[in-house]
Amino acid sequence: MAASRKKHNLVIVESPAKVKTIKKFLGSSYEVAASNGHVRDLPKSKMGIDIENDYEPKYITIRGKGELLAGLRKLVKKADRVYLATDPDREGEAISWHLIAALNLEDAKDKQISRITFNEITKKAVTQSLKNARELDMNLVDAQQTRRILDRMVGYEISPLLWEKVKRGLSAGRVQSVALRMIGDREDEINSFIPQEYWTLDASLKVKGITKPLTAHYYGSIEEDGRAVRRELQTQEETMRIVNGLEGGTFSIREVRRSERTRKSPLPFTTSTLQQEASKVLNFSTQKTMRVAQQLYEGVEIKGQGTVALITYLRTDSIRISDEAQAAAAAFIGENYGEEYLLQKEKEEKKGGKVQDAHEAIRPTDVTRLPASVRESLSREQYRLYQLIWKRFVASRMSAARYETTQLRIAGMPAVPSGIGGQMFTVSASRLVFEGFQKVYIEDEEEQTASISREIDENSELTLESFDPRQHYTQPLPHYTEATLVRALEEQGIGRPSTYAPTITTILARRYIVKEEKNLYMTELGEVVNNIMKQAFPTIVNPLFTANMEALLDGIAEGEVRWKTVIENFYPDLHEAVLEAEKTLEKVKIADEETEEVCENCGRHMVIKYGPHGKFLACPGFPECHNTRPYYEKIGVACPKCGKDIIVRMTKKGRRYYGCMGNPECDFMVWQKPSEKKCPRCGSIMLEKGNRLVCADKECGYIEKRADSPEPGDGGSPAED
Repeated sequence: MAASRKKHNLVIVESPAKVKTIKKFLGSSYEVAASNGHVRDLPKSKMGIDIENDYEPKYITIRGKGELLAGLRKLVKKADRVYLATDPDREGEAISWHLIAALNLEDAKDKQISRITFNEITKKAVTQSLKNARELDMNLVDAQQTRRILDRMVGYEISPLLWEKVKRGLSAGRVQSVALRMIGDREDEINSFIPQEYWTLDASLKVKGITKPLTAHYYGSIEEDGRAVRRELQTQEETMRIVNGLEGGTFSIREVRRSERTRKSPLPFTTSTLQQEASKVLNFSTQKTMRVAQQLYEGVEIKGQGTVALITYLRTDSIRISDEAQAAAAAFIGENYGEEYLLQKEKEEKKGGKVQDAHEAIRPTDVTRLPASVRESLSREQYRLYQLIWKRFVASRMSAARYETTQLRIAGMPAVPSGIGGQMFTVSASRLVFEGFQKVYIEDEEEQTASISREIDENSELTLESFDPRQHYTQPLPHYTEATLVRALEEQGIGRPSTYAPTITTILARRYIVKEEKNLYMTELGEVVNNIMKQAFPTIVNPLFTANMEALLDGIAEGEVRWKTVIENFYPDLHEAVLEAEKTLEKVKIADEETEEVCENCGRHMVIKYGPHGKFLACPGFPECHNTRPYYEKIGVACPKCGKDIIVRMTKKGRRYYGCMGNPECDFMVWQKPSEKKCPRCGSIMLEKGNRLVCADKECGYIEKRADSPEPGDGGSPAED
């Protein structure tokens, strides 16, 4: 009797890097091949959506994928069963769907087609996924397909409008336009921010019998019934009234409160928190973080072990940890740090929105694989990111840190009646008594570790040594960084883990924003595009609308919303808005404006063009005449240092500022537009901030309303505002 033929299986993954890692887990009856990502997409030359035929998308094979697909078809012919093992998210589900179409798998009646997913590329996870093979989830496919079609509609409807009204090569995107608006709104807040004066007052107090003095911070006034009322010191006058009133007065401790507080261990990483922490700790961009994490997920060649996947799937908004990983972490922590370091109660997930596809958090595939043990096999970037992920995961499974805290409430009483009454000061300190998770992972260095001597109590004698009054000004919100923009997008429910890095990368590449020392700044081009989008497409750039669209996509993924209904409700309004904008929007002249400047080579009037670093003058006779020179946009204000004209300048990355035409001999520069007016208090130049003029000298802090302000009133000072 002839032996039965051994069945042949084909596993198709996305990345060639996974092939080697997965092959070693499977026997000789398995072939592993890669699709190299997407194999079909909408055409680049047109929208590719049949508006008249129920919004049916028209997919084509991606250019250059023909030979790859031909190779995959040959492998399919030899296989009895095909496993589609693309990434475990909506995009991966959609790629599997496209593979079914591109490889004609629907017509292969003699073959079994299955979908498998695994959160980590380990032998156990891969073999387990084969046992739990399933059919394709069309709800997930439709959710991703809807996202792609929505993004295509926004891009292909609005981008040509930007080409017509501004310049060719620009683009608009459903999520990128919202991100751009958020950056613009933050800059508007910063530019219109008016600093408010306030004061702090510290008292240095000598405690009898103790060498080190106490530094007590002003809290507020003491009422007749003994209650302390919180009070902010707004001016130098009121601050000095307290200083003068308490000089020679008495100080006594009213209350000593000692307690213990805990600091909970951090949650394991999601995509968003990994990008934020990698930015803060490693100075990685979001794009770099995702690139290096992808390498760690797909597998790295480890000496003596072959190709090893070091972390779980990197695109996730879940903090869930599998029971197996939890047990392994507990065993590792108990053995290496002691049972007292174990987290006693599992964390509860606190998220406002729904978690996509119930993934796990980002963690090491094997907690016993210490960063130091693989350091020689990793690049510096890979090692630093793996170490960060490993430490964060281990710390998330550990007990809280405990601190002993002490708070003193100190009453200061005037020696003679002065009209100010009693004043309350406070001293707070904490001392680490059990490090818990901080044995492995320190989130920041701001934690106080000083303590107040236990000898100090309500009977301790205090003597005033000195006062330290200090003037401050309130500060505006900081500029967005990549990390804080990701956090803001996530908090508002805009985009998904897979979209954060590409969104930021796109608006940087389009030069709508620039990055300087981590901060993101709007360029002149970005301002033009943002203003057009806000004027003509207020719904598209509305964060609430975009967040609601994400909720609808979640509904599609769960089978609760019909995907074409979302498209049907979206496109007509978008198309109508585009038609209206074509009629009402004027062409924005950020380039090719003719000037009075004459080309010294051919005598033509030079024109303003817009380049990567802003405006410049060019001869319109190009290509016959190649003459260019810098464009100096004067604002009609003289430099306070040398008297030459102040002009609009651009940093190398495209951020606008105001500097002296005499640069580099004169180094005057400011970020806000200077006015002709001088500060009446110190003589410095005044800067325009919204409807106010603010002294350029921050130490002076003088503010007044602009003469052309619509608000009533004139004159001013920090106290008035």
